[in-house]
Amino acid sequence: MDGTTPAAHAANTQQAQLQSLYEDMRPHGLFPLWEVLHALVTPTPRSPAQAHLWSYAPARNLLLRAGDLISAEQAERRVLILENPGMPGSSAVTPSLYAGLQLIMPGEVAPAHRHTQCALRFVMEGDGAFTAVDGERAVMRPFDLVLTPNWQWHDHGNDSGRPMIWLDGLDIPTVRFYDASFAERAEQKAQGEALPPGDSMRRYGRNMRPFRATAADRRPAHQPLFHYPYSEWRESLSALAAAEDPDPHLGHAMEFTNPADGGPVMPTISAHVRHLPAGFETRPRRSTDGTVLVVVEGRGTARVDGREFALSERDLLVVPSWHALELRAESRLVLFGYSDRAAQEKLRLFREERAATA
Repeated sequence: MDGTTPAAHAANTQQAQLQSLYEDMRPHGLFPLWEVLHALVTPTPRSPAQAHLWSYAPARNLLLRAGDLISAEQAERRVLILENPGMPGSSAVTPSLYAGLQLIMPGEVAPAHRHTQCALRFVMEGDGAFTAVDGERAVMRPFDLVLTPNWQWHDHGNDSGRPMIWLDGLDIPTVRFYDASFAERAEQKAQGEALPPGDSMRRYGRNMRPFRATAADRRPAHQPLFHYPYSEWRESLSALAAAEDPDPHLGHAMEFTNPADGGPVMPTISAHVRHLPAGFETRPRRSTDGTVLVVVEGRGTARVDGREFALSERDLLVVPSWHALELRAESRLVLFGYSDRAAQEKLRLFREERAATA
């Protein structure tokens, strides 16, 4: 006798038989759900992404060094990827989103192409370069939001005389997940100007639209507006801050919308801005949409699941899914953010949890 009880012997025998079963299943591409169910259907989100802060100054210096070594045309897009340290090799900032800093030097053109990925550009510095979308230029200024919706031709150029840097936000990981990526490069490096700059702003930028379509109305009906200037969104945010008390969990917050349907700016990506008065501190809030935040104005502190990050102008912070965020404003603090909330709401996946107020 080996000293094992009948119950223990039976358990050992069952385990040996299960292992034999698993080995026989494997060549057929079959695996036991009961061994992995706890990791597949989790009680709460378990994102592989980590909270992380990219200080703007060192990232800017490295990007300018790249500008001395490779042209925008050689690179097609001269970009430094903000890769989440919890997801090495993924080229992703969260499991569903991409982030990168793009540089266009004076006199350069980033060649025209189009792709199934949705993209936004949030201008970090520089004034006067442009993004052209289907033949219409948007002249870019600091903290403007410019969209390049999926499958629309776009190129970037810089006639301003100084470097231009912006944040690229795309749904590359989402499209990769669905194996749905397509891309084309245009025959001409830059698009011709089919419309004067700002045409879509004049038609759709005041919560109005042309009474009926005209020959000059080239923008797609489902996405007519692609430029949201800082001068306008900042004025709206200031007006809101002057009119009411800040939300205890968000501060004063406003979402960019698509004038065609009042929904998010793109099918997979939502974008918003926040204002926190000097000395204001938000209550903890967590949500399922991993979010990238940019400091537009001011200084403060972000606490993400207990980790503190000092915030300065133009710094970039990623807050993963279901990580509690608290913000403290040392001076007036203005933030821009984008996330995958648009897609989550369509799939009825989005949730948030707010700590009780005192």
